[in-house]
Amino acid sequence: MNAPTPPVPTEIKLHRASRTLELAYADGTRYALSCEYLRVFSPSAEVRGHGQGQETLQTGKRGVAITALEPVGHYALKLVFDDGHDSGLYDWSYLCSLGENRDANWDDYLSRLAAAGASRE
Repeated sequence: MNAPTPPVPTEIKLHRASRTLELAYADGTRYALSCEYLRVFSPSAEVRGHGQGQETLQTGKRGVAITALEPVGHYALKLVFDDGHDSGLYDWSYLCSLGENRDANWDDYLSRLAAAGASRE
């Protein structure tokens, strides 16, 4: 049995001034994801580690911006950030999941920052 095909954005816009990546889908769904959010939830091994519990809490990313969007085949985007981070491949499923779960993910991130005595600045 094949896995369901992930929704592919029909439109991808980088809003540099507001540091937001906007994704639109054929069903009318739209997500506006901040560069900071995308950076702290990068799918890279540098951020996520190589297994459960190996994640690295990202701090000081409030002002981060995306400098480039690079398509990877027909399945993902490589986001290049102005802090030098460029190793995460955001496949369509992961981007959709980030949009769908933005509020819960963000609340969890802010809680982990507070628990660590760390800052977004």
